[in-house]
Amino acid sequence: MTFTLTVRDHMMVAHSFSGATFGPAQRLHGATFIVDASFRASDLDGDGVVVDIGRAAEALSEITGSLTYRNLDDEAEFAGMNTTTERLCQVIADRLAERVADGRLGSADGRLSSIEVTLHESHIAWATYERTL
Repeated sequence: MTFTLTVRDHMMVAHSFSGATFGPAQRLHGATFIVDASFRASDLDGDGVVVDIGRAAEALSEITGSLTYRNLDDEAEFAGMNTTTERLCQVIADRLAERVADGRLGSADGRLSSIEVTLHESHIAWATYERTL
C-alpha cells in the first residue's frame, strides 16, 4: 500500500535545444509548465500525513521560482544540457530530494519512498520522472 501527497505549481522558462531532432525548437522559445510533485510513503506519520503539505508546497515554489523567467541557456548549471521537459522533471525531483534529505520538509523518518515530478507542457503533452529516496 502506498500513500501519495501531490502539490502543484507552475513555471515559465525560455530555452533552446541542440540537435536536429528538435527542429524549430533549436531556436530560443518559451515554455510554460504546470508542475506536479508527488511524495510517496508506505505509511503515514503520527499526524496521519505523508509529508507536511505546506512545506512541500513551499519547497516546490522555491524551486520553480528559481527557474521562472529565466533563459535556461544562460544558466551555468544547465551548460551543455538540453533542458527538455524530461530533464527538467529530473532537476526538480533531485532538488526536492535534497530538501527531504536535509529536513526542510520536516521529519519524514525514512518513510518517504519516492518523489515523482510531472511537467505538463500542455493539455495533451507531459513528462514524468520518479526517483527513489
